[in-house]
Amino acid sequence: MRRTPRLRIVPHARRWAVVSALLLLLSIGALLGRGVELSIDFVGGSAFRVEGIAADVTPDVLRGTVEDVGVDEAVVQVSGTGDERAAVVRTESLEPDGPLARAVRAALTEATGVADVQETFVGPTWGERITTQSLRALVVFLVVVAVYISVRLDRRMAVVALAAMVHDVLLTVGIYALVGFAVSPATVIAVLTILGYSLYDTVVIFDRVKENGHTLGEPGRRTTPELVNASLNEVLYRSLNTTISSILPVGALLFIGGSVLGATTLQDLALALFVGMLAGAYSSVFVAGPLYAVWKAREPAEQRRIAKVVARDAGASDDEVAAAVDASFEGRAPITTDYVRGAGRRGRRRR
Repeated sequence: MRRTPRLRIVPHARRWAVVSALLLLLSIGALLGRGVELSIDFVGGSAFRVEGIAADVTPDVLRGTVEDVGVDEAVVQVSGTGDERAAVVRTESLEPDGPLARAVRAALTEATGVADVQETFVGPTWGERITTQSLRALVVFLVVVAVYISVRLDRRMAVVALAAMVHDVLLTVGIYALVGFAVSPATVIAVLTILGYSLYDTVVIFDRVKENGHTLGEPGRRTTPELVNASLNEVLYRSLNTTISSILPVGALLFIGGSVLGATTLQDLALALFVGMLAGAYSSVFVAGPLYAVWKAREPAEQRRIAKVVARDAGASDDEVAAAVDASFEGRAPITTDYVRGAGRRGRRRR
């Protein structure tokens, strides 16, 4: 039978908070510094795709070629290697098969030597509708999740689960900004998928915490933080196995399918899934669990329970235990070993 690990996850909550804060600062810095590039599906415009370009055809060359025919602020993205090297040039909305669009295709053919230049046009109305529907789907998802967890488990667990999902989304979007991938409808699908994945892991942990609630007070589970820590260790192997089995095919799609086989159209989907799954596995164990434990530990009833445990561990008498519990309720003194041994402010009486 597999042995349950005994990692001190909740006692090191501050350490995980610092790690998450650094990751979030990096993501927010990337968003503010570089921003997120939206695909043509969201902003509208024209896109020209050229496949099989030579290695000496750089984004600057293509951008200058397009600007020479009268199109300003063109965005060029080159991907793939060897025979699979391709470029996508995004411009403002051009009339399909109009004079300017034909001039762009001709200039790209001359610059790359590729005769077949594929053109795609998306109107601004379509892009606006896609954006609105994506935001609506996200809001509905979050509302349904909050209501479900509040009813099924606990209101605090619902808030913590939403915080963990926001954590995962910010990390994913920050990586997108760092890498420079364009956010497409496939990215939105991937984000909704990783929200569900992150939620699944978090609900599994909170469900185990609720299931173990009847053991509160037993050795190793004398307080809620200890109970949460024990529950996290019980489901840790399950979370790792689920993450590894999910990451392997997504990683193959991202690194082998995109970089080696040249299936670049799937890279935006695979990148969001890959980063989101890793972030979800991390946040469910090292963010959601400790955050819930810290929140519960601030409740008066839990503070009294913690004070009693600390006093018992310090070898205090029954009177000293009662004084420590009373002090925790009144908030007059910190609950520490020094306090229950008489080195604290035990002499202060209730007014």
